[in-house]
Amino acid sequence: MEISRSRALRGPNLWSRNTAIESIVHCTPEEQNFTLIPRFEDKVRARFPAIGGLQGQGMDNTLSVAHVLEAAALSMQAQAGCPVTFSRTHATVEPGTFQVIVEYTEEAVGKRAVELAQQLINAALNDTEFDVKAAINELRELDEEERVGPSTGSLLNAALGRGIPFRRLTAGSLVQLGWGSKARKFQAAEVDQTSSVAETIAQDKDLTKRLLHAAGVPVPMGRPAKDVEDAWAIAEEVGLPVVVKPQDGNQGKGVTVNITSREQLEKAYATSMEFGTVVMVERFLPGHDFRLLVVGNHLVAAARRDPPQVLGDGEHTIRELVDIVNQDPRRGSGHGTALTKIQLDNIAIGRIA
Repeated sequence: MEISRSRALRGPNLWSRNTAIESIVHCTPEEQNFTLIPRFEDKVRARFPAIGGLQGQGMDNTLSVAHVLEAAALSMQAQAGCPVTFSRTHATVEPGTFQVIVEYTEEAVGKRAVELAQQLINAALNDTEFDVKAAINELRELDEEERVGPSTGSLLNAALGRGIPFRRLTAGSLVQLGWGSKARKFQAAEVDQTSSVAETIAQDKDLTKRLLHAAGVPVPMGRPAKDVEDAWAIAEEVGLPVVVKPQDGNQGKGVTVNITSREQLEKAYATSMEFGTVVMVERFLPGHDFRLLVVGNHLVAAARRDPPQVLGDGEHTIRELVDIVNQDPRRGSGHGTALTKIQLDNIAIGRIA
């Protein structure tokens, strides 16, 4: 079996309204009917038991190796947690040549799934090993890296519900809605009409706090620190416990909360410096952290953000417990929801509850 070409169908296409990978697959005469290959299906299922049914679509009931490629690529993505359901294999006018179409939710994941499915088939044909668990873990990790964050995902789901086509312009969260002169762009929760001045203000936590304070909005006491000595002076000034964070950080990176000693503050200061050039020290205010989504002056969604944590079981180390938590695919949002080394260090010294 040879794959001569694969391309991404990034919108509604000949086969469906789903995004899909279309591959041109060439099979030998024997591979055009895999029942002619001794124990081929048994060998495939022994290596990938969760592959599911291999029944072809349409009138042609002769199953080729291309049909196995289709089923394996779709099933591997599903096993990795991707919400995919559509696939199709179609014989072309050229004997032994097939079009294999497999739905994807993330393009890189779909392409890699086709490659891994081809490796599975070659392993079955050549009686070699294939580590399907490692393959699925690879797809799961790739999906977590490629997948859009929760804010972007919510907006895309709303667009799909209204029949609005979209296209990701980068590997990150820059997305285009619609086509041509009516197209609009947004990134995460920022739209193409977001003021550059507003964005600049929001990226400076100290400036944002001063403007909010001037408008009568309650803000925590604190200010930027000149150095680690000044940071401790601020902590004593506002009173422990305190929060240490980069002045221009985002997504909670480099933030340490509930600091109650100088030793913890010095470590937190070093952590924050890894993500920014200026560190802020503020009074710690206990309570829940909420992320709010406002559309058209209306609050449409709210989510409570809980800090990363692990619960000891008397058997595993903290690092092992963190690795176990990170294996849960529900932690993936595409933007670093897995516990990082810095967060692991925070857990180890009790700075994150």
